[in-house]
Amino acid sequence: MRNTGKAGNRGPDVRSDCYAEIEITSSGGIVLEIKSKVKTLFGKSIEKLSREILNHFNIKNARLMIEDAGALDLVLAARIEAAIKKATNTEKEYLLPVIEENTSVSNKDDFRFSRLYLPGNSPKLMINAGIHNPNGIILDLEDSVAPDKKFEARFLVRNALRSMNFYGAERMVRINQIPGGLDDLEYCIPHHVNLILVPKCEQATDIRKVNEVIDRIKIEHNIGHHIWLMPIIESALGVINAYSIASAADNVAALAIGLEDYTADIGARRTNEATESFFARSMVVNAARAAGIQPIDSVFSDVSDMEALARNVQASKALGFDGMGCIHPRQIKVIHENFAPEDDEIEKAKKIVLAFKEAEAKGLGVVSLGSKMIDPPVVKRAQRTIRIAVDVGKLDENWMARVV
Repeated sequence: MRNTGKAGNRGPDVRSDCYAEIEITSSGGIVLEIKSKVKTLFGKSIEKLSREILNHFNIKNARLMIEDAGALDLVLAARIEAAIKKATNTEKEYLLPVIEENTSVSNKDDFRFSRLYLPGNSPKLMINAGIHNPNGIILDLEDSVAPDKKFEARFLVRNALRSMNFYGAERMVRINQIPGGLDDLEYCIPHHVNLILVPKCEQATDIRKVNEVIDRIKIEHNIGHHIWLMPIIESALGVINAYSIASAADNVAALAIGLEDYTADIGARRTNEATESFFARSMVVNAARAAGIQPIDSVFSDVSDMEALARNVQASKALGFDGMGCIHPRQIKVIHENFAPEDDEIEKAKKIVLAFKEAEAKGLGVVSLGSKMIDPPVVKRAQRTIRIAVDVGKLDENWMARVV
């Protein structure tokens, strides 16, 4: 009996990827067929990795064909393993070493001005995405991955979480819609993901279902730190239930809105002016603030119009959002510049923080600036403005000591 499995991409336009096809045979040993654009330089290392993986899965007789277009080891290993899993019933995993940078943990209130979406089955877009300095990189297993590619994308995302350089960006994965997305968690949680995006979230029970699986995996793998969640509101029902979703668990760090699906759900056409989504965006901001977490706006889909993007970011900030998604690296700089506090905001925040510190030093229970009384939420907002200004380089780092 012969079983076959295929994974990956091939063709004239494919780069940084490969195609693997395996046929399990009853005899004949291992037969390798390697076609590579870089075979002269890396043919031996591709063969060595292939044999290591086959040996790991205890495969003694097989024909393995690889068409390589400059794939890194993490991609080659993911494609070969996915093909093997399609051809066999093995439960084993072939895990590459974890680079030290990818063992870092993130904090609930880390800045999330920008989060860059990357298709989870397209390695050419992943490899150097971190050099553009987004706050977060999202490896997407949902809408950007074709249904027949979702299985193999999991292995690529898993390997990227372990071995890809994120250049300091928060490591995020958007899983598939619940309940199907629960199976994705096995490929993320043990492999140093920082945050999980939960798409099309409509009720608090979705969050509880995700956390039940996360908690089980954390126990199995002795993970002691939080895995943060960012539910995405993408329907009318989700908007109505936004606060219950935002407050469903302590590890919900942010609440996002996805306007493409939301506008389709309410039967409206999405526009740059965004009047059709004003209610929903305001609801998400209010729900997030009431729950004490970050409100995050949707992506801006026109990657060629930076002026329109800047206006959109300014409107988003005015509504109370802390960040937004992006679908192209060129959007990151514009998002950061326009979400960063303006000079007058920084000066006002400095005065409030100094007044607070002075009142605190004098043991006063009331903070005032001139003739105006300053409430604790105003002080907290001023402290946050200072932190952001320092983070984006608009204030000297010495100011951080003044907000503690």
